[in-house]
Amino acid sequence: MKQGKPEYKLFDAKGQILGRFAVDIAKYLSGKTARDFTPNIGGKDWAIVINADKVRLSADKAKKKIYYHHTGFPGGIKSATFEEMMAKDSTKVIEKAVKGMMSKNKLSIAALKRLRISKDGDHSYAKQLEKSE
Repeated sequence: MKQGKPEYKLFDAKGQILGRFAVDIAKYLSGKTARDFTPNIGGKDWAIVINADKVRLSADKAKKKIYYHHTGFPGGIKSATFEEMMAKDSTKVIEKAVKGMMSKNKLSIAALKRLRISKDGDHSYAKQLEKSE
């Protein structure tokens, strides 16, 4: 990791389109927005996302977009639409989108641990945000 203190950035998902929003977060977490970016050294900054319940998709994708996962058992493929995922846990939708935008390596695993998502406007990182601004 890079030297220095980590910075914290607040991302507000209210009214944002999911994919474009996830790209911004992924760039920030991977360190590509930093002045001293080096591809083989991961970023050090934290991303705090608020209002995850208010993220949206363009057009009518909310009914068409399907998330799949497999349980590991034969015939165990499960699916859920975007609307079902938002009703169940909206933080997982943003987490999956950001994970999909990150590069597939060990650096992204460390970067995703620095992602904090809140369903509403409440978060416990007020002190860190004040210090980094």
